[in-house]
Amino acid sequence: MGFFSIKSDVFSFVVLVLEIVSGKRNRGFFHPDRYLNLLGHAWTLHKEDRSIELIDPTSKESCCPPEVLRSIHVGLLCVQQHPDDRPSMSSMVLMLGSEGSLPWPKQPGFFTERNLFEADTSTSKNAPSSTSTNDLTITVLEPR
Repeated sequence: MGFFSIKSDVFSFVVLVLEIVSGKRNRGFFHPDRYLNLLGHAWTLHKEDRSIELIDPTSKESCCPPEVLRSIHVGLLCVQQHPDDRPSMSSMVLMLGSEGSLPWPKQPGFFTERNLFEADTSTSKNAPSSTSTNDLTITVLEPR
């Protein structure tokens, strides 16, 4: 059973903010090179100092990039794995409204990544080239 708290509300709110900034939904997000959800993609871009690439191309001309980059940074602070590491909603609002330096976020919770190339090669080198083996056994129980 999951527990909801102020920190889970912050997490959910920021996922929504990242969806708005990127123009993409977290659920069903697809990255062509790696298997990433939207949080993982935002985290990867942020680590590589490329957060600007997260911004939806259709809204780049109408937005203020420094404000959007700050919202991505604050957003990543709000989706960290441990709720104690996440700021409260009021702290988040203060961070968004100020221009001071921000702490570096830790890896987000529910971050997923899998290299598709490695997954394909590891499966193909263990599997026979032209046939497959089904190791499934079905047992039917019948009463006496």
